[in-house]
Amino acid sequence: MRLILLGPPGAGKGTQAKRLMEAHGIPQLSTGDMLRAAVKAETEIGLKAKDIMNRGDLVPDEVVVGIVEERIEEPDCKNGFILDGFPRTVAQAEALERVLERHGMDLDAVLQLEVDENALAARVEQRVAESGDAVREDDTVEALKKRLVVYREQTAPLVDHYRETGHLVTIDGMKPIDEVEAAISEALSSAKDSRIRAAG
Repeated sequence: MRLILLGPPGAGKGTQAKRLMEAHGIPQLSTGDMLRAAVKAETEIGLKAKDIMNRGDLVPDEVVVGIVEERIEEPDCKNGFILDGFPRTVAQAEALERVLERHGMDLDAVLQLEVDENALAARVEQRVAESGDAVREDDTVEALKKRLVVYREQTAPLVDHYRETGHLVTIDGMKPIDEVEAAISEALSSAKDSRIRAAG
């Protein structure tokens, strides 16, 4: 099961990724974690990324894609993986498609968690109020608004891209967590049945 989770910050991707990991026994791959692991392991591409980050520059697409490619070759990805936070742009999506093709792989689905952006701010406020801890700088309504602008500019075009490739599955992310999980499970079963019929 090879999946991409799409949706604005605060849509609940992390929560659903954990549930998908447990249900299917596949790892969640976050670009941040993969970058740190590659740097720590001092792989060739990890050392390249380290030099770039040490200069304070953004890691370019080809390096991020290379790190993703290294990661999906590891044994725990044999039965699939969940990509969360990657791809962020259509260019990255196209690069990922070339990587998967090289490895004889395809995506099973791109799950878009569709949410009301106005309600996301209320979610963040509620989470902060319930935590009782010091608020992280990136977990405020102001930070959310900035991240939503970036999402709309860079990542939202992926919705149309994956609709065109036939991978997009839209889920109502405003429902309770268990209902979102059930909708995802049902959508993945339908996608699997469609592939079996197409292969037959």
